[in-house]
Amino acid sequence: MLSEVGQSSEFSPRQNAVLEQALRLLVDGGEKALTTSGVARAANCSKESLYKWFGDRDGLLSAMITYQASKVRTFERNGERLNTASLHDHLVIFARDLLEVLAGDVSLALNRLAIGQSNRDGSKLGKLLLERGRRQIDRRAIGLIDAGKRAGLLRFTDADEAYHALYGLIVSDLHVRMLLGEPGLRDSSRQAEKAITAFLKLYGTEKVLAEAAATV
Repeated sequence: MLSEVGQSSEFSPRQNAVLEQALRLLVDGGEKALTTSGVARAANCSKESLYKWFGDRDGLLSAMITYQASKVRTFERNGERLNTASLHDHLVIFARDLLEVLAGDVSLALNRLAIGQSNRDGSKLGKLLLERGRRQIDRRAIGLIDAGKRAGLLRFTDADEAYHALYGLIVSDLHVRMLLGEPGLRDSSRQAEKAITAFLKLYGTEKVLAEAAATV
């Protein structure tokens, strides 16, 4: 069954607002700016509330990454039966969201910080980015393409392999180049559409290919 995925349901709207402020502090001031006092002041809440909601600083970082990853959407409606058009639309939404999140100041700041800490003993940010960020996005997207296969719209033997092909078509080397200082895409929607068209040509069933050809 498909379920709605948008802003993270793990947190309340108030907690989401606090996490947004914490992410902005990180972008503007770096790791040193990310203190409980600073977050409490920026979000107009008490330090006690921060500890109650997120625990220690690692817990706050984990929540920030989970919240950021939740901005990449996959499914939209409960109980939806996928067809060619809706699968295409869901994949394009995923691709566009992924590109926009990866190109955003927040994700670039988090990844640069993790890279800078990679040789530091006890640094947990890189692991958190993988476990609470990338792998959560991967899991939801694999769920989408699995649903497409069950609906007779996609064909593959290995979901991980198909998903990594999808990710590569969407992102290519763009994220690495942005981390090195290049500007992002001017039109993420166009790149998303191109990537999904290529993915469906590679993994779409005859039904999907026939319907796509009929719309050209």
